[in-house]
Amino acid sequence: MTDIQSYLKTYDGPPVRLMEVCGTHTAQISRCGIAGMLSPAIRLISGPGCPVCVTVTAYIDRLVELCMKPENVVVTFGDMLRVTGSRQSLNDAKAAGGHIEMVYSPLDTLKLAAADPARTYIFAAVGFETTAPVYTMLLKEAAAAGISNVKILTSLKTMPPVIDWICKNQGGVDGFIAPGHVSVITGSDIFEPLSEKYGIPFAVAGFEGPQILAAIYALVKRRGKAGVMNLYPSAVTRRGNEIAQNTVRSYFAPCDAAWRGMGAIPGSGLLLREEYARFDAGSDNLNTDRGANAHCRCAQVLTGAISPNECPLFGSGCTPQTPQGACMVSMEGSCYNYFINMRKR
Repeated sequence: MTDIQSYLKTYDGPPVRLMEVCGTHTAQISRCGIAGMLSPAIRLISGPGCPVCVTVTAYIDRLVELCMKPENVVVTFGDMLRVTGSRQSLNDAKAAGGHIEMVYSPLDTLKLAAADPARTYIFAAVGFETTAPVYTMLLKEAAAAGISNVKILTSLKTMPPVIDWICKNQGGVDGFIAPGHVSVITGSDIFEPLSEKYGIPFAVAGFEGPQILAAIYALVKRRGKAGVMNLYPSAVTRRGNEIAQNTVRSYFAPCDAAWRGMGAIPGSGLLLREEYARFDAGSDNLNTDRGANAHCRCAQVLTGAISPNECPLFGSGCTPQTPQGACMVSMEGSCYNYFINMRKR
């Protein structure tokens, strides 16, 4: 056992609650059994780090509406197919005759659209700062190739506003394992204002088990003190990828955006600028979570109010085979990862 592991396993200081806000961290923490390596005084909680999980039902409903029109084809990643809106999922819509294509990259949309110019191909553009640059590439290449039948429906979120919301409304977080992928684009400096505002530490972490343990160790040692620690220097710099940042700013403007369980958070989303509105498939007015499963507790899971196994549906009415909420659908969802890794804590 390393010195870090020994310290974390035997820690008997004040209770510490640490939140990860990255779906890949959530998956790795469960897969590596990291929670079981920690003292009971150190509690890990999953935050709103899964882009599929935080997407509201109104967005799913709009995708369903679009795919049922004969002139449209909705293009999406696999996880989005099983998330239920207020009435049905995209899988349900496809079974009812909806036009849907699953892809592994947004750029696959270009080939589909070029081969079928009579229909409009609409990509379900969900994600955080990490994926926004890919959508600018999709639109840029579509324009360069003269492919005019490509659009996007955006549900793009930015991380600092939702962390601010968590600290202000939920509270009780003593430190954040900052998202490594997001930080590659934004840089680690983006978390400095939040750290100073709330007097809590942030640790930018990589994705291997030892890297996550090192971040937890750093946060516990720095408990009660502000500061952003970049423990992923091989990929993350203080200022981030400024070329990607500038490209995103040229295509998108900040907007209010709705998060599952948290409502509309000011300035937490990205919407296409007016000069690129021709590529938008109707992304505005999607700030409601109407029709969500009343028995599902995904909203409380996403904000760290409860653990997945505290939901009454967890493992019985809600499993990966029969998901009742988005957190059990996505491979980055905390409920999914608690279930498949039999995580108790």
